[in-house]
Amino acid sequence: MPPKPPLVITVDGPAASGKGTLARTLAAELGLPHLDTGRIYRGVGVALLAAGQDPSDPAAAEAAALALDPAALGDPALASEAAARAASVVAAMPRVRAALLAFQRRFAAGPRGAVLDGRDTGTVICPEAKVKLFLTATAEERARRRHDELRGRGEASIYADVLVEIIARDRRDRTRAVAPLEPASDAVVIDTTRLDAAAVFEAALVVLRARGLYPAGPRGSPVA
Repeated sequence: MPPKPPLVITVDGPAASGKGTLARTLAAELGLPHLDTGRIYRGVGVALLAAGQDPSDPAAAEAAALALDPAALGDPALASEAAARAASVVAAMPRVRAALLAFQRRFAAGPRGAVLDGRDTGTVICPEAKVKLFLTATAEERARRRHDELRGRGEASIYADVLVEIIARDRRDRTRAVAPLEPASDAVVIDTTRLDAAAVFEAALVVLRARGLYPAGPRGSPVA
């Protein structure tokens, strides 16, 4: 019996849209490797902050991207708001994106495939992916989720400030010259504003089933 072809799924969307949760759940369900591409940019941002460098310095950011240690992607500091802000800044730099592009494509090219989530995985990193999902939600709902997440980790958080940052990050991501945040032309858009994680997962499975990549009925294994 010939091996199943690799299955690459991309999950893109703005901050706190639920893309990371969905991607992790899909990867676990389908037995595929998962890459949170945002953590790569957070890793670059944290490296710059730790070295006392300005994330808006293109030369320093490119050097940090080229020197990024994959082991650093497990650093808990990557979950901080400071890391998120720095990541949004460095992600707008063409030379940083170019430095990290090959790493992401190598990951997706594994023999089984992969699930990747980020902001340009369906448009730039894996434009030939079999399934492309784009998650969205209102800025107010996404700010509420991030505010609750921060408070749940014991971090100080003011909802109004989080909302301002979410809106500013959206603007940077959508207007940057390189790989702006937008759905791929063949992506399935899922509005998660009124959906919990389980409902978002089920919506994604509907897409997989429609393409013959997941069996109908009870959850099981992906099909070729």
